Amino acid sequence: MNIIRTKRKTLAIEITRDARVLVRAPYRMKNADIQKFVEEKREWIEKNLRLMKEKQLNQPTEPLTMEEIKQLAEKAMVKIPQRVYYYAAIVGVTYGKITIRNQKTRWGSCSRKGNLNFNCLLMLAPEEVLDYVVVHELCHRKEMNHSKRFWNEVERVLPSYRKQESWLKENGESIMRRNP
Repeated sequence: MNIIRTKRKTLAIEITRDARVLVRAPYRMKNADIQKFVEEKREWIEKNLRLMKEKQLNQPTEPLTMEEIKQLAEKAMVKIPQRVYYYAAIVGVTYGKITIRNQKTRWGSCSRKGNLNFNCLLMLAPEEVLDYVVVHELCHRKEMNHSKRFWNEVERVLPSYRKQESWLKENGESIMRRNP
């Protein structure tokens, strides 16, 4: 278990792709309080570690070649700007530059200047999942956080967003592992 201290106010536990346990904690939190939290979540940690390890065994995936990554990026450069243009009008926001990248951990991001970044591996996901990521990032143009207002905005545009979010949680890992 690794403890990462940051400016956050709450504790969080993350099971990484390589089945490690990360605990994110506020700078000033006592180690004893962190250990107590981890102990309270032990059942959840063990269950999710087991699931992650099973997922790794049951979903062997071949790494993509650099040529395949290039093809996905080219496809994304056409498809994603179309979806951004479409949804930006519905969300009611403007945006800056759109960049397509081959990222190892993120599906998308939005800068304070309104520039949008998307992972070319989204081309391996269903179209409704791509739309969810696009809407998610565009909603950050209104709320640069994951507050209740942010999620309300996502839900206004995509009432069934939770289904796509779940798909990403269940299947996104196997797509990301295809990254060379």
